[in-house]
Order: sequence, then structure tokens, then C-alpha cells
Amino acid sequence: MSAPGVNASGLATSGEGPLLQVRDLTVEFRGQTGRVAAVNGVSFDVRPGETLALVGESGSGKSVTSLAIMRLIGKAGGTRIGGQILLRRRNGATVDLLAASDPEIREIRGTEIAMVFQEPMTSLNPVHTIGAQVAEGIVFHRRISRRAALAEAVELLDLVGIPEPRRRIDSFPHQLSGGMRQRAMIAVALACKPGLLIADEPTTALDVTIQAQILELMQRLQRQTGMSIVFITHNLGVVAEVADRVLVMYAGRIVEQAPVVPLFGQPLMPYTQGLLRSVPRLDMAGGVHEELHAIPGNVPDPTAMPPGCAFHPRCAHFQPTVCDGAVPALEAADPDHSVRCARWREVSRRVPASQPVPA
Repeated sequence: MSAPGVNASGLATSGEGPLLQVRDLTVEFRGQTGRVAAVNGVSFDVRPGETLALVGESGSGKSVTSLAIMRLIGKAGGTRIGGQILLRRRNGATVDLLAASDPEIREIRGTEIAMVFQEPMTSLNPVHTIGAQVAEGIVFHRRISRRAALAEAVELLDLVGIPEPRRRIDSFPHQLSGGMRQRAMIAVALACKPGLLIADEPTTALDVTIQAQILELMQRLQRQTGMSIVFITHNLGVVAEVADRVLVMYAGRIVEQAPVVPLFGQPLMPYTQGLLRSVPRLDMAGGVHEELHAIPGNVPDPTAMPPGCAFHPRCAHFQPTVCDGAVPALEAADPDHSVRCARWREVSRRVPASQPVPA
């Protein structure tokens, strides 16, 4: 699925080139005690046809990053958004989504980039039928009749596995189960065949059987359409199932990024190691009881961020003056694996393959 050739920051170096390029993205909100950086200098690429997973605890900046990409963060109240979000459009032109006009964003949103939101019950309009909500984007972007759009809505509901789609187009969101509402949200997002789909924890509120069905559905639709997916989750089991590459976020910054197999096989950042140790394993069932590992403490308050590495108050490898001095750079351990940790060589006992990369 992935294009050939990436550098240490996960950026494409050959082949067709990236579909989306996020460069030094910063999102600051104004709070009672001053400005708060929810996202701080985030850079990554999304290549055509790949699934990129954004992983981290709640409060790490994953959802804010996705909303910034969609241009769904208003600038009222002193909010500041900096950096660049470069999208390669179907016509070959590249547009900076942060600098684009409102009419251009309305044209792009839905047709070339779409989003499946975290909770469908609050994202779907409760007073409109499912069919009307799927057809709305088709009517707006393609200027076809409502009758023709509803006919396509039936096909989309069938595509995402909703039974009796002709009857379900007249159903309201509260008349569907959680899994069916999530499928309807995916149908809304796919209505205009976007090249990039952002899925913000689309399986969080679902039971494991429905989760598996939704994941299989998204992978099948990706194979059929060739779209790229940015999958936001805190579930590492889901990441292992669907992702090509992984970005681990903590306190608004990327702290590790790599293809999924190297990251799971040899994580370099202590935070990533802690996340992986926190996942229950089948070999822990029965036999000798082993206590499930948990990362001590909590994600830091963004209004009172610790100096240096933001993870150091929770890190077992903390070393004074080294970890609480300057913020460590995102450094290349391998051509396709980078890490933000001042002591990663000692922690992992590895020798770096190249120099620090821009964060």
C-alpha cells in the first residue's frame, strides 16, 4: 500500500509523492492563563493509498490535528493556527488548506478530503433522515437532483453494509444501532469519493464484534477506491490491524514515527514502550498472574507544560539536566524511524543511522 522511499520524518522521497503534507502545524488556543499550544510543530506526510495511524492518550493533540486539516477550527477567541497543510488535488495542483479561501475549502471538503467523526450520534443531525444526510453532499458538490442523489445514497448504504438500504434512507439516526450509525457516517464521508479519509476514533464506542466489521469495511473500501486514510485511535490493537505507518503523539508533539512493524517490534521512545506494555496479551491469561503495566501519572496540563521532554515526569529513564533541559529534537534512528528522546540510544541500545530531522 505504501509508496516506495521515505526519509526519517516519514516524508516521501520517490514515487508519486505525498497526497497530504503537514508542515510545522501549530494550534494555539487562548485560555485564562495565556496561550495554550494543543498542537506544537507537527509535520508528517500521507502518501496515496496508505493508512497512517495517529496514536496517543486523550489530550495528546490527535483530534485537534485532524480538525485543523479539515479547516474546522474557528479563529474566533484568539485561536492561532500556523504552518502549512498542503493537499495535492485531483487536478495536480497543490493548495495550502490553511491559506485557501472559504469557497475553495467548501469545494475541497467532502470531495477530496472527508472525515468520519468520533461519535456518530452527535455528528448526524437528529431531525434529518439518513438518506437526506448522505445525499446532501452529493447535491451540493455535483449539482444533481435530489432524486438522483437519494438513489446514490441507497447504493452507498448498501456499499457500507447497511441492510435494506431502500428502507433505511427514511430512518432517523436514533432508529439505527451504534454500528449502523457509524456505517452511515462512513457513507456520508464517502459520498463524493474523497482521496483522503480522516477517521477520528471511529470504533471507540462500539463492541468488539462491530469494531471488527467497521475495520474490515474501511479496509475493503480503501482497496476498492484507493483512498488514503488517517486513522486516529488510542487502540494499539486496531493500529496493528490497519496501519502502514504510525505517528505517536504526546503533549501536542510527535514523539515517534515509523512503519508499523518496526515500531511494534522495537519501539525507541519510552512513551511508546509504555503504551505497548499497557496492552493485555493472550499469553498473560491463565498461569502465573502478571500485573498489567500502566504508565504512571497523567498527560501534563497544557497550561503548565514541564520543561524539556514533556514525558519526563512519567518516565522511568528520566535523567536530570538531560531530560528536563531543552525539548529534544525529532531524531532519525533509521531512514524510516525517528524518535524524540534525549536518551533513546541508551534506552534502546542502538546507534543512530543519520542526523536529527526537522520537527
